[in-house]
Amino acid sequence: MVINTAVHHTKRFVKIAVGFVLLLAGSVMLVVPGPGLVTIALGLALLATEFLWARQLLARLKGKGIQIRDALRGTSR
Repeated sequence: MVINTAVHHTKRFVKIAVGFVLLLAGSVMLVVPGPGLVTIALGLALLATEFLWARQLLARLKGKGIQIRDALRGTSR
C-alpha cells in the first residue's frame, strides 16, 4: 500500500513538473523560433489532469483555435 501511494505521488509530481516545464518552454518559444502554442497546449493538457485552472485555460485555447480555423476556412458558427 505504501509503495502504491509513493508511486502515485511520484507520477503526479513528475506530471506536474513536466507540465510546468512545457508551459515555460512554450512561453519562451513565443519569442524565439519554435512551436510555442503547441508546447503550451501540451503543457496545459498535462496539467489539466490535475488542476481545474489548466482545464479551463485549455478549453479556452481550444475554443480560440476553432475560431481561427473557422475564420481561415471562411465558415462560422
